[in-house]
Amino acid sequence: MMTLLVLLVIALGIIAVTQMARVYEITSKLRGKREEEISPADNRMNARFMWIFCVIYYAFFFWLLYAYGDKLLPVSASKHGMVLDDLMTLNWVILFIMFFFTNTLLFYFSGKYYFKKDRVAKWYPHNNKLELAWTIAPALFLAVIVITGLKAWQEITAVAPPGTPEVELYGKQFDWTCRYPGKDGQLGATDFRLINDNNPLGIVTTASIAARLAELQTEKDATEKSIEAGYDHLPADALTKLEHHLGKVSRMMDRIVNLRTMMEQDIAANKEASKYAAGSDDIVIKEFHLPVNEEVNLTLRSRDIIHSAFLPHFRAQMNLVPGQGTVLKMTPTITTDSMRDIMANPEFNYILMCNKTRRQPLQHADGPGDREEERIRRMGGRDQQEALRRCTSGGGTACRWHSGIGQYRTER
Repeated sequence: MMTLLVLLVIALGIIAVTQMARVYEITSKLRGKREEEISPADNRMNARFMWIFCVIYYAFFFWLLYAYGDKLLPVSASKHGMVLDDLMTLNWVILFIMFFFTNTLLFYFSGKYYFKKDRVAKWYPHNNKLELAWTIAPALFLAVIVITGLKAWQEITAVAPPGTPEVELYGKQFDWTCRYPGKDGQLGATDFRLINDNNPLGIVTTASIAARLAELQTEKDATEKSIEAGYDHLPADALTKLEHHLGKVSRMMDRIVNLRTMMEQDIAANKEASKYAAGSDDIVIKEFHLPVNEEVNLTLRSRDIIHSAFLPHFRAQMNLVPGQGTVLKMTPTITTDSMRDIMANPEFNYILMCNKTRRQPLQHADGPGDREEERIRRMGGRDQQEALRRCTSGGGTACRWHSGIGQYRTER
């Protein structure tokens, strides 16, 4: 009912304005006044309205800053994020100066130099100095922005020094999985052909290769039995599909056998330095943990499509591309507990989301949100990282952080 009344009022308002315009047009004709003639009083009124509109325009602008200022992100929680925030602040300062300067001149001159019959504009077609000034001034501003931006970009994208801790983030629809190195401090090699329910990241180890070969052998035997049992009564196209599937499984097994041979040769040549020898103690969990005040290399991989890992509080975003790993270097500077104090929100948690999809509300730190494209992210000190490693090495099926007691507990 209220909506109907609002629409009715709007419709009546439009009709009233239309009728007033029609009345004004008729009275102008009765006075012998042409429609295109505008009186000095109307010109003065429009000029004053320009100034009034300028004041209202600025007032509305400042109201927007006041009303929505708290919707902006808090202080950056990463080292490179502070650099990006400084660049953003520099851009805002330049934009604000030019915004107020140009709009003030626009409305002032529109109100000051309204049309008068006795006023004649000065013929001023060209001025080399002015042309040079308003060409050089924007160029200088842009040069400052571009140079500072390139310098920051080179620092952010520079290769991390050897020995930098590694963390892997693995995305698929609709799930994030995190992998951390074990005691050797090195992430093991991966291969998509080893992916199954027990090895979702395809980590290459002797056990994972043996398990995958056994799984494929079972599938191969079942397919051969299906072909043999249905040879006499299955349609030709169904038999063709089974034979194609059998060939695919056989080729997959051959390639995994070649992978095993390559792994054995690499381990024999490089010993403990081999990537193939480092995967057996990798930690794979659903929570995302990073040490504070320590540079880390985030290796990002995708199983299926292009995802976009977005950590808004850390001013970090990087695409995950199937078939290759992308690397994002960052140094976290604020722990989860400290950010809760800054935000005055004891329930705050960092978020990790895919920026290719619409964001949904998050649930608690150990469970999925409405979409599994998001995971709450926790960051603590080095002691928490070591506690996580000890917890996961204890044989539990889940390690959860209990803030009340300040430690991880293994849940079986």
